Amino acid sequence: MAGGESGGGDVVFSRPFRAPGELENLDRVLRSDHSHGDGVFTASATARLREITGAGHVLLTTSCTHALEMASMLLDLGPGDEVVLPTFTFPSAATAIVTRGATPVFADIDPRTGNLDPESVAEAVTERTRAISVMHYGGVAADLDALEAIARPRGIPIIEDNAHGLGGVSGGRRLGTEGAFGAQSFHDTKNVHCGEGGALLINDERYVARAEIIREKGTDRSRFLRGAVDKYSWQDAGSSYLPSELNAAVLDAQLAAFDEIQRRRRAVWDAYAAGLADWAGEHGVDTMSATPGLEHSAHLYYLLLPEHEDQQALIAHLKARGVRAAFHYIPLDSAPAGLRYGRRVRPLDRAARFHDRLVRLPLWAGMTDAEVERVVDGVRSFRPR
Repeated sequence: MAGGESGGGDVVFSRPFRAPGELENLDRVLRSDHSHGDGVFTASATARLREITGAGHVLLTTSCTHALEMASMLLDLGPGDEVVLPTFTFPSAATAIVTRGATPVFADIDPRTGNLDPESVAEAVTERTRAISVMHYGGVAADLDALEAIARPRGIPIIEDNAHGLGGVSGGRRLGTEGAFGAQSFHDTKNVHCGEGGALLINDERYVARAEIIREKGTDRSRFLRGAVDKYSWQDAGSSYLPSELNAAVLDAQLAAFDEIQRRRRAVWDAYAAGLADWAGEHGVDTMSATPGLEHSAHLYYLLLPEHEDQQALIAHLKARGVRAAFHYIPLDSAPAGLRYGRRVRPLDRAARFHDRLVRLPLWAGMTDAEVERVVDGVRSFRPR
């Protein structure tokens, strides 16, 4: 955490980190004649991502949504195909499936972590299943071993939606590198950001060449820039998924500060865990916990209140004290588009209850000790019904 006193205003829920070197990088781009993508900062940020994730192939994208769309295109998803995914996740995971004409099949979650439940996945898999999409909620790893035991014998690829999990580790494996694809987000609410941005980690060599083409509007321009061909032309379906050098310049500075960002965020996470443990135990509140053998990303810290009324009351209680807390995803199977485009095998009660009880606390790298103390004191002054 940063030291010093907080101001008199509210403790906001999230605030983007300002990394050293951002303005200098932007100025360098603006003074150059190269502000479109695939310049020096695209190359540098890509190299930093490979180092952080251990992925063999990394392509920057304009968003995590677009990285997920690219994965769907690479798998040639289409009408009649199905993808199993958690109902408790961001809509982009389903949108990337629906835009290809395929069907999202919603599965339930592990109520301890909010992550995809392998038993629910096994129940949802059919002969039409073309992929399993898994999110590491809050940067805590899902049970990849159990999911792979379902997927591997059937030849079903796994897509890791790692929007929350950059830097997370499970059993010595870095998140985003176990599935055929990993999708990263650099939205300004994430640990590392460039306003809007993402990346596709490609962990299966079969998809690398085509991924470059899809990202470059369906052309082989990337090969042309490397001197592999003397001109480039339209090769495949694709879109404009390559971010500009301005985005890459900010991202490169952010990634250079990754260790410092993570140190600060973990300090806030640890302060919440230590400061709220006894209060939670006294009032029947479940806390987000660090699982042995897993290194989470400190992307968020949540509490699970006893009942939905307590969730709403705590958010209002904190707001009255100048602390902005939030709930999270409305389960996709109950959303209007989920009812229209997707299906489920049975009611997904655990995800519904997780949503009804969850409260996320403010967590960002620039929080002061005083701001964290205000949050902890505000929570501790609340009494569930």
